[in-house]
Amino acid sequence: MTAGGRPGFLQAVRLAGRDFRHDWKVSLCLCVALAAVMTPLMVLFGLKSGIVTTLQTRLLSDPRNREVVVVGSYSLDAAWFAALTADPRTGFAVPRTRSLAATLDVRAPSGKAEPGLELVPTAPGDPLVPEGLRRQPLAEGAVYLSQSAATTLGVVAGDSVVGQISRTVSNRTEVRRWPLTVAGIVPDSLFSRPAVFAPLAFLVAAEDWRDGRDAPSANRLFASLRLFAADLDAVAPLAETLRQKGLEVRTRAAEIESVQLLDRSLTRVLSLLLGLAVLGFLLSLGASLWAAVERKRRDLALLRLLGFDGLALALVPVTQGVLVAVGGVVLSSLLYWPSAAFFNATLAGTLAREEFVCRLDPLHYGLGVLLTLLLAVLAAAGAARKVARIDPAESLREI
Repeated sequence: MTAGGRPGFLQAVRLAGRDFRHDWKVSLCLCVALAAVMTPLMVLFGLKSGIVTTLQTRLLSDPRNREVVVVGSYSLDAAWFAALTADPRTGFAVPRTRSLAATLDVRAPSGKAEPGLELVPTAPGDPLVPEGLRRQPLAEGAVYLSQSAATTLGVVAGDSVVGQISRTVSNRTEVRRWPLTVAGIVPDSLFSRPAVFAPLAFLVAAEDWRDGRDAPSANRLFASLRLFAADLDAVAPLAETLRQKGLEVRTRAAEIESVQLLDRSLTRVLSLLLGLAVLGFLLSLGASLWAAVERKRRDLALLRLLGFDGLALALVPVTQGVLVAVGGVVLSSLLYWPSAAFFNATLAGTLAREEFVCRLDPLHYGLGVLLTLLLAVLAAAGAARKVARIDPAESLREI
């Protein structure tokens, strides 16, 4: 009751709940109708979220998708590299020496040898280096081997090998050797060619020795670089910037764009379906509540006569609309979760351990529930307005 003894908002809400429970057959039909609309939408959005998220995760899990491969040989100075590394789109960049000078013969303690291994410059943060070693700088004399090179040499992480290069001076062959420690192995899935990953200083020293230079040049120019974008969205614009600077580059931008295009296309289609579903929900629930008001008009007028304020009584259709929304959400959730589990189980053979075909993000699920409740209130607005305008005298005209 209000301070003046008149029934208030709380009594109106309780009355709406009791009427909803008493007229349970109609209430159940409304909840089922809402669930019939929501469940397919939840499954479709779950499939869209699961498929796109899985594809994006696969792209992100392979750092080669962020690689910008520079083709050809150039003259790149320190200032050029400083500007590149300052670009927020750059995730990792390290200069490369001339490809002809970037080879190394490697011999294992067992006597197995691998001549002419590719020398690849590396530095802390290298996306191709194993996760546990990625942030650590290599100790002096330490290198990483690609899986194919390590298999051929018969070595594992922690083993020692000898690297050597040679040059010809005055028809005389000279050889330089380095004792090296294998600090880690780069898997074939990330780098399939036989190679040695070494600090840039090692490649510079090897190139200088081959060229007969006793000391590194102060204004050194590099022929190329290894470059990875900060994220998938930065690959295409970063590559375009390098093209504008005269460099020929190659990327996996087409694969990235295909996933992004799929995401955009599915979003448009599902947005259209969502819009149609929202319109149908508003019209259906609004019409049902309006019809309920017409059917119970005399009873509502009697309640007005008994002292219910028009504004308080307007909460009856609003409360019942919210109850329909809650019931529809519960039913659709009970139908969605086994459906999602079925899709994931059916396609489990094509998925990795933590991948899903159908999965709704908890945040999106919560927003969907909130949107449903708000739409229920909106759908009940017309019926609530009609209830608020009912004349108490209408209950006396039919006596």
